[in-house]
Amino acid sequence: MTEKKITLKIIGMSCASCAANIERAIKKERGILGASVNYATEKAAVSYEEGIISPEKITGVISALGYKSEIYPTHPKAGHHNLMPDRERDARDGEIKSLKKRLVVSLVFGAPLLYLAMGGMLGLPVPFSENGGLAALAEWLLATPVILAGFKLYRSGIRGLARKAPNMDSLVFIGTAAAYAYSIFVSAMLWLGTSNYVREDLYYEVAAFILIFITLGKYLEAITKGKTSEAIRKLMSLAPKKARVVRDGAEIEIPVEEVKIGDIIAVRPGEKIPVDGVIIEGASAVDESMITGESMPADKQDGDEVIGATINKTGAFKFRATKIGANTMLSQIVKVVEEAQASKAPIQLLADKVSLYFVPTVIFIALLSFALWLILGQPFSFALTILITVLIIACPCALGLATPTAIMVGTGLGAQSGILFKGAAALEKAQKITAVVFDKTGTLTEGKPAVTDIIRIGESETEERILLIAASANFNSEHPVSKAITKKAEEEKLKLLPSRNFNAAPGKGVIAGIETDGGYETVVLGTRRLIEEEKISIGEETKKQIETLEEEGKTVSVLAIEGKIIGLIAVADTPKESAKDAVEALRREGKKIIMITGDNPRTAKAVANELGISETLAQVLPRDKAGEIKKLQEAGEIVAMVGDGINDAPALAQADLGIALGSGTDVAVETGEIILIKNDLRDVVKALDLSKYTLRKIKQNLFWAFFYNIVGIPVAAGALYPLTGWLLNPAFAAAAMAFSSVSVVSNALLMKRYKM
Repeated sequence: MTEKKITLKIIGMSCASCAANIERAIKKERGILGASVNYATEKAAVSYEEGIISPEKITGVISALGYKSEIYPTHPKAGHHNLMPDRERDARDGEIKSLKKRLVVSLVFGAPLLYLAMGGMLGLPVPFSENGGLAALAEWLLATPVILAGFKLYRSGIRGLARKAPNMDSLVFIGTAAAYAYSIFVSAMLWLGTSNYVREDLYYEVAAFILIFITLGKYLEAITKGKTSEAIRKLMSLAPKKARVVRDGAEIEIPVEEVKIGDIIAVRPGEKIPVDGVIIEGASAVDESMITGESMPADKQDGDEVIGATINKTGAFKFRATKIGANTMLSQIVKVVEEAQASKAPIQLLADKVSLYFVPTVIFIALLSFALWLILGQPFSFALTILITVLIIACPCALGLATPTAIMVGTGLGAQSGILFKGAAALEKAQKITAVVFDKTGTLTEGKPAVTDIIRIGESETEERILLIAASANFNSEHPVSKAITKKAEEEKLKLLPSRNFNAAPGKGVIAGIETDGGYETVVLGTRRLIEEEKISIGEETKKQIETLEEEGKTVSVLAIEGKIIGLIAVADTPKESAKDAVEALRREGKKIIMITGDNPRTAKAVANELGISETLAQVLPRDKAGEIKKLQEAGEIVAMVGDGINDAPALAQADLGIALGSGTDVAVETGEIILIKNDLRDVVKALDLSKYTLRKIKQNLFWAFFYNIVGIPVAAGALYPLTGWLLNPAFAAAAMAFSSVSVVSNALLMKRYKM
């Protein structure tokens, strides 16, 4: 089975019920592995089995429901530019203009209609006050243009009813069409001179002002929904459009889409860096705040990496392009944010289930209320008012917008500060964490260990010879300690010896054959555990020397050749500046903090003490890290794992929440659910706090959305009438419904004030 994923832009959804109906229809198709339709972003994320169903079939299912859809190209073929977001913005701007035009037309005709219908109640002079037939004609002439201005909404509502998938527009259509049709009937009776009906039986102003308030609500909602995705638009707007490439010895300016990997690009002071690459000539300070959130410019020189869309501040330099198009860091950030905003948090599932059955339930309640009031002896006009009010006050939109709008703003805030949430679920899980497990090397420490001590065991070898043999043995190793030893040999300008039969023992060391004066000899370099496993004896004096170094926080590699220990090499790695602050902040928040490492207990304890970590898991092999995480989970902890290396990937996957440092390997970044671009461990605290804040906003939104409907629908059905004699006006119900959605989105937008 080959799983494929696509993102679709869906046009024509009017409420959360639309999204729920589309999602249900897609999931029914054979070959669909998963589908998530997001009303706030107007996108559908679909995973499907290739060969069983095609993207064309999926879009066909959506079309059959009466909605338009197109496949969303997450990234361009080259460069950063993506035409779909531009089309999205143009479409939204077009929608806003259309709604504004309809609103203006509706108000032009609706204002005099309101005066005609209600002016008399305020003691104002009203035309045709003595002639019901003329009054009915005037109100009909004023109400009809308002009905026509809202006919797009009618089409959507009728289509939903015809396909047995009613939406919010269906409720509005039934309510306003009933009021308008009944008013035409009353008008005809007045024109015919029937005495059973009077002018007060007309409902033209109700139908008109329901549509006016609905249109106003949709207009404000379109504006505010657009603001929730500002973060991603700002990110995309950072992309430069031109690049100055060196070709045949001359600098020429070309569109960034035409840049190829390996091109040499010149950057002058004040210019944006077009793509990712490595500096080969010159030096400068680069403002990377738009990507990392770091306010201070970063110094760059030969060999340093530069990021596309960042700004060169002072010097001029040339760099070689290493990543272009969808592979640049900016494109990857945009991709992560887009996917997170299109995903759903588990907390949204209840709202989704309610939305699916919401509209049919409301129609049932409206019809039941209508029938009950008639049975209780109320006149038809009274029961009709109840019917219309119940239909109009119900608002599935607020339920559909409550979670995704807060997710959109929350993930956007994180991205602007260099914290990438790869999905809404990660944003929700982060606030539940009770224990944080940190990998040591490269996570709590700089990951750049250096050789501090070379100690001879016996008199047969010199320190230089010990370093030479050790560097030759682990030349092929990628472990940070091995690299530190190799780097020290390079600094000493030692010519490494030929090696063969290299064998890495993960978390322990290496075994290799080295060509010496006596031919190829077997070299073992690594931890005491590896030495003991190889049945090599360690003297008591040597053990004491090892322990002394370890208590100083150094990692000790024991070097043995042909079964005899000849030296010790100690390596130290300094803790990151941000590590201690992060640990202290997490402790203040009541989190359990644990350090996990392959180092021996003494070295681990020394580093942990320096950082204020009370609990350590030492001598844990890479394959066993996930097991240690599982033990914590079985003990009732909700665990976040923070790591950076390929060895951390299983633990990141096992943890309830994997947090990967942005400088880590692709595997770690791919496995992690949160990515910290700046590699600043204080961002772990910020991520957890942002999650807590976002969930608080989501709960506020969901509370008000549910509370509004739970209270509003009974009131609209006349629950207060027997006690107070008060009945809710349908036009006021329409205003309340329209502004419920706007209030939910506005509450989400208030999150922009949050300080990271």
